[in-house]
Amino acid sequence: MAMAFKMATTGMWVTDECKNSFMEMKWKKVHRYIVFKIDEKSRLVTVDKVGGAGEGYDDLAKSLPSDDCRYAVFDFDFVTVDNCRKSKIFFIAWAPTASRIRAKILYATSKDGLRRALDGIHYELQATDPTEMGFDVIRDRAK
Repeated sequence: MAMAFKMATTGMWVTDECKNSFMEMKWKKVHRYIVFKIDEKSRLVTVDKVGGAGEGYDDLAKSLPSDDCRYAVFDFDFVTVDNCRKSKIFFIAWAPTASRIRAKILYATSKDGLRRALDGIHYELQATDPTEMGFDVIRDRAK
């Protein structure tokens, strides 16, 4: 497996699959969202789930575990008050209160490295429960 980018602070590696899936979402619009997870044994950040173009924000929220950390990117399409179609990419650091302390620390220290590997993120959210990353929060930040 080819490694694309090493995160210097934690020794984690971002796989090529992560970057390639992100570029497909960003440029080709074939994915609505991508969920990433860290495999602690192999020290790799991998793609956990990919949401198709027809899926929505609720599908992303349902795909995040209630007891483990994840990263996610979401492509939010909207129309401005001037009737212009826009798209903004959100990076979500998901660390629910029920997750292990070790996982929270690992995800917190690895976040910046993944963000650097995924070029083109507009906004970042950190959430410990679903209300902190609700659709209304996304919509308000994008305007």
